[in-house]
Amino acid sequence: MTLLIVTTILWAFSFSLIGEYLAGQVDSVFSVLVRLLLAAVVFLPFLRWKGYRPSTLLLYMGVGALQLGVMYLVSFQAYLYLSVSEFLLFTVMTPLYVTLIYDLLKGRGVRWGYALSALLAVGGAAIIRYDKVSEHFWFGLLLVQLANIIFAVGMVGYKRLQEIRPMPQHTAFSWFYLGAALIAVLAWFLWGNPQKLPETSLQWGILIWLGIVASGLGYFMWNYGATQVDAGTLGIMNNMHVPAGLLVNLAIWQQQPHWPSFIIGAAVIFASLLVHRHWIIKGRQSG
Repeated sequence: MTLLIVTTILWAFSFSLIGEYLAGQVDSVFSVLVRLLLAAVVFLPFLRWKGYRPSTLLLYMGVGALQLGVMYLVSFQAYLYLSVSEFLLFTVMTPLYVTLIYDLLKGRGVRWGYALSALLAVGGAAIIRYDKVSEHFWFGLLLVQLANIIFAVGMVGYKRLQEIRPMPQHTAFSWFYLGAALIAVLAWFLWGNPQKLPETSLQWGILIWLGIVASGLGYFMWNYGATQVDAGTLGIMNNMHVPAGLLVNLAIWQQQPHWPSFIIGAAVIFASLLVHRHWIIKGRQSG
């Protein structure tokens, strides 16, 4: 539990740092590249391959490529269309996606209850921006949800791999970050913009902090902590970064949303999670 709390605090600052100093100023692909290369370097000393099947190592690389590599590329783009507070709020659907993916892996199929939860959350998003909903806003919302789903797939995949093909987690993360870094390198050669590199020491410092601390140590602590708690606790902690991140964004950068619509919309989004957790999931279990 301690690891999850520490990671939540670290990530609370990451969202605002990206939104205030990197998004729109530094090429998003380059930001992802630096962040993941540094994270991979941190765990490079733990890289081991003797005694493990090549397929196992490739699976851990694939999970890292999804959970961080592809997810970062998508989420950094979302910052171009949304404010930091909106981005944070729209990540609360991640626990729902985790549950849905677990069900799909078990061959249970999609249930109407999940669709209801998702529609409530989308309604809450619309309330927040009722006065200026645009195509850009909806595209940003779509990108955040895509990033949430990709992150959930990666988290579920990592937990599943630790169950069926376990290895020491520091070794697992050396391959995890290697897979993520390879995706970032490929993306840089395909879509990178060398004309939008960091121009200030502050931007470079933020990238270094994000790579070594927020990514390198943060995701290791989060995934390690996730194996030490029950699913309910993990679901709650998955959403604690939202109020923490909003608090940092409001306290340090004085970003003020339109409070009435923001509060009502946030309440609807969190209500969608309560409906999902207390009626849909419990109804499924009792049935």
